Amino acid sequence: MLYLNEQTIKQAITMSQVIDSIDLAYQTYEAKQYQMPARMRISHGVNDYLLMPCLTKDVIGTKLVAVHPENLNEPVIQGLVTVNDAKTGTPIAILNGAILTGLRTGAIGGSAVRHLSRPDADSLALIGTGAQGFYQVVAACAERNITHIHLFNRSKARMIDFVEKLQVELGEHIKISIHHSAADAAAKSDIIITATNSSHPVLPDDEALLEGKLIIGIGSYRQDMREFPHSVYRLIDNIYVDSTDAIQESGDLAQPLEQKWLHPSQIVTFSKVVTGVHNVSREKTVVFKSTGMALFDAVAAQQIYQQAKQQNIGTSLTL
Repeated sequence: MLYLNEQTIKQAITMSQVIDSIDLAYQTYEAKQYQMPARMRISHGVNDYLLMPCLTKDVIGTKLVAVHPENLNEPVIQGLVTVNDAKTGTPIAILNGAILTGLRTGAIGGSAVRHLSRPDADSLALIGTGAQGFYQVVAACAERNITHIHLFNRSKARMIDFVEKLQVELGEHIKISIHHSAADAAAKSDIIITATNSSHPVLPDDEALLEGKLIIGIGSYRQDMREFPHSVYRLIDNIYVDSTDAIQESGDLAQPLEQKWLHPSQIVTFSKVVTGVHNVSREKTVVFKSTGMALFDAVAAQQIYQQAKQQNIGTSLTL
């Protein structure tokens, strides 16, 4: 069995390759070549503990993750992913769950940028500069020639640290600006990504400001969380989701459905876009909402494991 920590995972695979694995997961989803029970969640105050198994034709991937949004000296997301051979059941890999979650969640956004944004999009707004936001920016820059990144977070100190980390990762050639409001950041951007745990919309309720942009929502994964304002639903023909589970899980879908701002027929699974079943006009306002699913973890973990084996990296363990 191979153990892969944060360093070896980053060494084994590029962000573009992780995005490719997410596209493969969408193809698997559309073909229904998987088994995936609903994620199990235990909540304790603001903290969540999630168990997410999935079976594909090749592997059984299982993620156990703890989400502690108020952590100061420890990561907000911690966990591990196990990979078993689907034919024999043999455990073949254990991966650091925090870095895998960051990479695959970033790649979910990156896939949306690949298939939904205009090819000439060169500016990006990020609302929420936590761990998930970092990988969203990295993935977007892997798919488009982003020249200017606009940031907003409630904590200015966190934004300063975030900028330093981003510039180490992306280089000094990309301009990064800190803004005093989400409206300022969004107004200057072709792509807007929200990555917060807010219970109230983090974007202004302003149709003119949001019109013609790609808006990607990553943060809200419970019905009491919401990042999108009412105006978003007035602008769109469809909203694209990574799985139908998102309808029950996210307040960005459950609440507008309840308020009749959104009709169920407007919700389209993104796998139909990736596989060419559904066409998208990239010139209009386009919205993608993700809550994630275990299939992404299983397919991404398998790809990372295969890359690590080919490069002869990682630590061999015997149970």
